[in-house]
Amino acid sequence: MSAVALPEIPPARARGESLWRKAARKFARDRLGMVALGVVLAYFVAAVGVWLGWWAMGWPDLTGTKWEAVSGTHWFGTNIIGQDIFDRAIYSTATAFEVGLIVALVATAIGAILGGFAGFFAGTWIDEVLVWLMGVLDAIPFYLFVAAVAYALTDNPWAMHVAMISTFWVGTGRLIRGEVIKLRGMEYVEAAHSIGVPEVVIIFRHILPNTSHILLVQASVMFVGAIKAEVILSFLGLGIKDGMSWGLMIDESTKEVLAGFYNNFLAASLLMFGLVMAFNAVADALQDALDPRKVG
Repeated sequence: MSAVALPEIPPARARGESLWRKAARKFARDRLGMVALGVVLAYFVAAVGVWLGWWAMGWPDLTGTKWEAVSGTHWFGTNIIGQDIFDRAIYSTATAFEVGLIVALVATAIGAILGGFAGFFAGTWIDEVLVWLMGVLDAIPFYLFVAAVAYALTDNPWAMHVAMISTFWVGTGRLIRGEVIKLRGMEYVEAAHSIGVPEVVIIFRHILPNTSHILLVQASVMFVGAIKAEVILSFLGLGIKDGMSWGLMIDESTKEVLAGFYNNFLAASLLMFGLVMAFNAVADALQDALDPRKVG
């Protein structure tokens, strides 16, 4: 009796390689997306320089007098106690990237894993518990929940990160759950089942890699959301405690604007606006480039 040939299981990247190549070409043709990517990279270089100690390390030093004007020595002037606003703004860029990257990567990973399990086991108690958890977290007003968690963990330097990750993963989880429900009926998944591949291996090796286009866009969206949330929480006194943030600069500027000094407010607001708008443009370009209905 001749052996029955089992259907070959394509590698997880089989469908993705073509999609990624086409998406990369389409993204490269998006002029706005490429310009925005250049702006984001410029911000990232500034953040890396801070992490490596190359610049802005003197942000807490008193290097001038009260409210000095813009000059060659102090590019954005000085604040009420004589600290250099430019150094504080550049250091805050590193803070924004640190919070944004950590929250986006961890929340995306959690959302992918939990959403993957919910979708693969749709209709079972695992799916019901995870969907219930997502519903509960969605029902709580975002900033109220984040502020409550951050306040409860006031002495923990990672309180703000934990608070944002606790809620940010939900949106990704829902998207991945829906995608996995579609993917689990594909022939290569059924082939993996037929030869006895463990379900956990199927999820992590054959299904989740084929959701990478969704995860990339979600991570970029969460990066922006994390930065905005950090600025708001820091402004309210629930965010950055040991360091510098655009939110702290804006909070400080509320006392200075009344005295007619706007440098602190403008420096923090414009830098935050530039990064958020640039990353939003990159996220939109990525979403267009990775949309299977538009990639061709």
